[in-house]
Amino acid sequence: MTDTAAIGSILVVNAGSSSLKFAIYRDTVRVARGEVENLGASARLSVAHENGAPVRQPVDAATIADALQVALDWIGREFAGLRFDAIGHRIVHGGTRFRAPAVLEAATLDELEALDPLAPLHQPYALAVARQLHARFPRAVAVGCFDTAFHAGWDDAAQRLALPRRFHDAGLRRYGFHGISCEYLSARVRELAPNARRVVLAHLGSGSSISAVRDGSSVDSTMGFSALDGLPMATRCGEIGAGAIFHLSRQFGLGLDAIEHMLYYDSGLAGVSGFSGDMRALLADGSEAARQAIALYARRCTAAIGAMAALLGGLDALVFSGGVGAHAAALRQAICEPLAFLGIAIDSNANALNAQRVSAAESALPVFALVTDEESVIAQHCRTQIAARAADAAARRA
Repeated sequence: MTDTAAIGSILVVNAGSSSLKFAIYRDTVRVARGEVENLGASARLSVAHENGAPVRQPVDAATIADALQVALDWIGREFAGLRFDAIGHRIVHGGTRFRAPAVLEAATLDELEALDPLAPLHQPYALAVARQLHARFPRAVAVGCFDTAFHAGWDDAAQRLALPRRFHDAGLRRYGFHGISCEYLSARVRELAPNARRVVLAHLGSGSSISAVRDGSSVDSTMGFSALDGLPMATRCGEIGAGAIFHLSRQFGLGLDAIEHMLYYDSGLAGVSGFSGDMRALLADGSEAARQAIALYARRCTAAIGAMAALLGGLDALVFSGGVGAHAAALRQAICEPLAFLGIAIDSNANALNAQRVSAAESALPVFALVTDEESVIAQHCRTQIAARAADAAARRA
């Protein structure tokens, strides 16, 4: 047990429909990181803790509220008397208004709830957790960090859908997601390849998107209006012709709710393979169905990287990240082989080791495999908010 009663800390929370991730920071140091995952009968708590042995144990957590309580119980046992100066939340959708991190006042949470239909796998759960944590820690500054904010500067051609103008004006437009990861990766590229102005970021995981970044600013991304868009994912369909929705209804008799559920939960890699959306399981399986799912995913990724390079007018660096992008060497190889026309060459040994730089010496541009760290970005935005509030308080006293 660690006595931290006198130390201000930051809690970072990332809540979704089936898991809750959390991290604790003291100053700039992360002292614990955990997750309550697989909510339901197989729920488990996993924690890496700087002062203790790793935790991996089954827990009773059927809902996100249960998962939050499991996390708070563990924090209470391990960090006696802990107070939080700030609690940072990953919030998927900020709509058109929230273009930067924001303090989550009650009115702000009410406004963000209106965006629930645009991100149903994440938004309702993140906001519910934010309300619960505010009730538990009312003195902590609650800070929302939005996945859409990194992409908020897109020009009109990137944002607009080819629909009647009134729908665009009502918010039916392309937003882009995985922005917190993109923010972290863009900063890392500036360190690793400071001369790289035109960068493609491939955040590949259970949710996947590929983004074009110029001079640190987002230009476009594959995931546009919703988290269903763009690449096929673990259980999400990705890009699908609009006519397919009507065909599913008319030919197969599916209602809108059934179609929505299928596209979010039963499609993607899991739908194509018929048994799993986990890339590790697919790569290990060897069946024809698994190979088909992998080939589809790789093809779409290759096409998206090529498209993003075209929008940038060339490519100076390519980054793979996310649980799949940073760890699936065979997939990176399959994606990059057709991109040889861009001068990309992969070092097979470095790639097999999931090295930080996986490109060969003769490659015309660096290719990186980086573990993203959204939590550190959120924690830094919390520190910024704490400092701003302290400066405002000092100015009022002066």
